[in-house]
Amino acid sequence: MRLRRGKLATDPVAFEAFYRRHIDAVTRFLSRRVDDPHTVADLAADVFLAVFDSAHTYRPGKGSEIAWLYGVARNTLSAERRRALRESELTHRVSGRRPLDGNDLSRLEEQIDAERPARAAFEAMAGLPDGERAVLELVVLEQLTPSEAAVALGIRPGTAMVRLHRARKTLRDLPFVMEGIPR
Repeated sequence: MRLRRGKLATDPVAFEAFYRRHIDAVTRFLSRRVDDPHTVADLAADVFLAVFDSAHTYRPGKGSEIAWLYGVARNTLSAERRRALRESELTHRVSGRRPLDGNDLSRLEEQIDAERPARAAFEAMAGLPDGERAVLELVVLEQLTPSEAAVALGIRPGTAMVRLHRARKTLRDLPFVMEGIPR
């Protein structure tokens, strides 16, 4: 069963199927960007809460459901980062988290360790302009097509292609980054 507008908010079985179909992809997406297992778990929950609230905005004609979901995840992560800037680090680390059991913590730590090379690539890409970096992340790391990345970012496909080309050109001189990036 594929995502249908409005169906997720009214059908618990459809929402559960959608969740099970995409939780691993969302966790990988977040683990590439965040190195704390508690934060990854919280953000994954926030992403699916946002999906529940905004399922009516999905437009199948504009791209795949995974591209839309990555857009929701990206917006959720951006909102969290903005919120964290407004709070002190200490308050943020102590409050608002559910305790993880040993299995949850181990699983998330393994996921974070597995994504360590991707985080190194993110650090190498930090010098890219935001738009170029965002397209490169979605195409290379999340394996979306440039058109799907354009949908997730709310830009035109041609703009995504130009940004992708510029990002690859800029990183071409960094062999440790470009080894895994298709040209």
